[in-house]
Amino acid sequence: MDRSERFYKMLGLIRRKGRVTRGEFLDQLEVSPATFKRDLEYLRSRLNVPIDWDRELQAYRIDPESLAKGLSELPGLWFSAEEAHALLTMYQLLSRLEPGLLESQVAPLRERLEKLIDNRQSASSDEVLKRVRVIAMGARGVPARFFSVMARALLERKQLRLRYYNRERDESSERDLSPQRLTHYRDNWYLDAWCHDRKGLRSFAVDAVRDAHILETAAREVPDKDLDRELASSYGIFAGAPTQVAKLKFSAERARWVSRESWHPDQKSSRDGQGCYLLDIPYHDDRELLMDILRHGGAVEVLGPAALRKRHRQQLEQALAQYP
Repeated sequence: MDRSERFYKMLGLIRRKGRVTRGEFLDQLEVSPATFKRDLEYLRSRLNVPIDWDRELQAYRIDPESLAKGLSELPGLWFSAEEAHALLTMYQLLSRLEPGLLESQVAPLRERLEKLIDNRQSASSDEVLKRVRVIAMGARGVPARFFSVMARALLERKQLRLRYYNRERDESSERDLSPQRLTHYRDNWYLDAWCHDRKGLRSFAVDAVRDAHILETAAREVPDKDLDRELASSYGIFAGAPTQVAKLKFSAERARWVSRESWHPDQKSSRDGQGCYLLDIPYHDDRELLMDILRHGGAVEVLGPAALRKRHRQQLEQALAQYP
């Protein structure tokens, strides 16, 4: 629990109970007496919250007059980095949805997020959003009419028939799917679904859908553990449980950045004698992994497997061939 959370919890306890003993505070906040003393002093002297000590009852309280005047409200406490990122990312995600895309459903949630920002900050939500930005890279436009059809089929547990464009093969095909969940990954939407044509789980880029309509047939249900094992255990967006482990070696200089990054929940890392960063990543399909490796240029070496090392070298040679 961070300090801001403790402040709100302290104030919430007094509001609910009227009077709170020191022992109750320590139990609820799970902090040392010294930390509690510092928090209490900060609330009183820096945030002007009128918390008094009632000697007769041996408890802390806020007098009723201060409560009635709203003097016990906490002025703008800033979010933690994680809270700010999550809240503003969600707000901007909702704001960037295509015009008309679930607008009636999204608007109330967006308004609640604005109120939450207003309640936590001394500045207005407009000012906060103007002063803090979340940058999206590579977002592709979502066809509103198809997104809403897929969302409805997903929630009503009905099968879908899609006409889907495969960019790699530059061709379209028709698929019957049982939608399982919508995933927002790297600023783009994907539909995780059981493909009745391929007899397996697949992820479909929503922006590559060319047509969609709901079938009357009930969707096939896939347990969450199977979805996670097939779609969330390997590297990136491609389906398939991990079958190999990529072994990467980053230069000592690049390690200053990469060592702070999370590439996969099950990654393993270490350092060698020269300060280089060694990273092991489980994967099934190497396409997305290769793209992420290539952005580090000559600062990374693929140590294995041999097939991945060969593919990486071929990609570098193809790039070099553009500059004779």
